[in-house]
Amino acid sequence: MAEELFIEKEVSKKEKYEALLPQLKALVDGEPDLIANLANLSAALHEVFAWWWVGFYWVKADELVLGPFQGPIACTRIRFGKGVCGTAWKEQKSLLVPDVNAFAGHIACSSSSVSEIVVPIVDVHQTVVGVLDVDSEKYDTLDETDVHYLELICELISTKL
Repeated sequence: MAEELFIEKEVSKKEKYEALLPQLKALVDGEPDLIANLANLSAALHEVFAWWWVGFYWVKADELVLGPFQGPIACTRIRFGKGVCGTAWKEQKSLLVPDVNAFAGHIACSSSSVSEIVVPIVDVHQTVVGVLDVDSEKYDTLDETDVHYLELICELISTKL
């Protein structure tokens, strides 16, 4: 696949995801390196949706450790069960947080981030090995449509583990 995305700008969010998914699959299909794939996936999501921050954290012992991302400098390590990322890991489910200030224990890596989605990435044993984290500096931009398609993207990542 060429290193360029073809997504129409004036279409719905769902239509953007529907156009993006096969391109992401083609992007990672020929590349065996996980870090390279995560880097390209975070770049693609950031480019298409212009989110404040999008990236990955990977489980190492009892922490999530920062992986490839796009956006401003981020928290490097997050403990199990802490913040939105650590809670999604602990609960082994996706979390949509429309207002991070209302989330008990939120870790504020940036005061500009006001809403967040975290989706766990699981291996063949259904063990959480990482998370996809998306932050927006706007309210009401992240929703269940994003959760659905980000879960599909995390399933794509899981097939590459």
